Amino acid sequence: MSQAWDFDKIIDRSQQNSDKWGKYPSDVIPMWVADMDFDSPQCIKDALIQRIDEGVFGYTYASKSLVSSIQGHCQTRYDWVPSAAHFVHLPGLVCALHLAVRALTEAQDRIIVPSPVYYHLTKAPEMSDRKLDRIPFVLKGNRWSVDLKTFEESCNKADAKMILLCNPHNPGATVYTQQELSAIHAIAKRHDLLVVSDEIHCDLILNDARHIPFASLNEDAAQRTITLMAPSKTFNIAGLGYAFAIIANSKLRQRFNQAREALIPAPNLLALVAAEAAYRDGQSWHESLLEYLRGNLHYIQERIAGTSIQMAEHEATYLAWLDVRAYQLENPHDFFVKAGVGISDGAGFGAPGFIRLNFGCSRSQLEQAMNRILIALESKS
Repeated sequence: MSQAWDFDKIIDRSQQNSDKWGKYPSDVIPMWVADMDFDSPQCIKDALIQRIDEGVFGYTYASKSLVSSIQGHCQTRYDWVPSAAHFVHLPGLVCALHLAVRALTEAQDRIIVPSPVYYHLTKAPEMSDRKLDRIPFVLKGNRWSVDLKTFEESCNKADAKMILLCNPHNPGATVYTQQELSAIHAIAKRHDLLVVSDEIHCDLILNDARHIPFASLNEDAAQRTITLMAPSKTFNIAGLGYAFAIIANSKLRQRFNQAREALIPAPNLLALVAAEAAYRDGQSWHESLLEYLRGNLHYIQERIAGTSIQMAEHEATYLAWLDVRAYQLENPHDFFVKAGVGISDGAGFGAPGFIRLNFGCSRSQLEQAMNRILIALESKS
């Protein structure tokens, strides 16, 4: 792992206009937004330099070779090859979430969202004059799972039109199983609902679970699903801005594209170059990254053992979902910032009393952050 890629390397991002590092004073370690502190793969940097050296930066389009590299990646990792005709290229995944809600549903339609969840999945309905039903995640055998009974009750409402899934789940770190996805599909089919599946964390699985694209379940699932993916989380290129949708249903794709053309620009050319390099040549770096993240995850699990911090089974993402309700913190965010660690407050995801901690960083930074967190909690108790 460390022979090829130095994930222990400390990179000073304080002068980079970084959202992550610019939010807090210099004495606070930022562990909040889903943005890693690692060098991106050399193959991406080389591809960008080569393209920049060409010197002309006019309008461009996604190449066949980019699509082919994504198809190869999907085939290798998920045994799924989406058709080239089904791709829609986008400058980001968040805008795609909002676009799907606005383009494919009407005002006052009901949107079903398992929660707690990444806040844009709830913002998209709320900002578009749609009704939002939050379906609670429940602990089953120390693993977060959607409550299917409540889920179907919401889907059975006459104005229900769309399900927004996040798989792997952020912040719960669950990878939906074949059985769970099949149950959700059966409900969606029974009530004729569209499914928007945010799968941006699909290449960050840290145990032996397997990511299954919702659209890969069967032809009916493919025809009612808008799959959203991006290389940004996996290869640490969120600032370049590229994502893609896979929409097999031609009518849905047409409606989505009509709204996109009116509202959203095409991805910039450097984002397209970086994405192709990542999917074509980034596998070695990717596997080494996963190994390092597993080590960081195990470190967190070891440090919280014996404390009152609770953590369910963690299957994917570099975002630890920690239950600190036992400490009865009035404001967890402010408490931990005062301790010198900037975290994401669970209240923003719909789960007060939880925190989300980004461990996509060097081990030394993680150790320092965990020391501060545990010392602060010990003094509280």
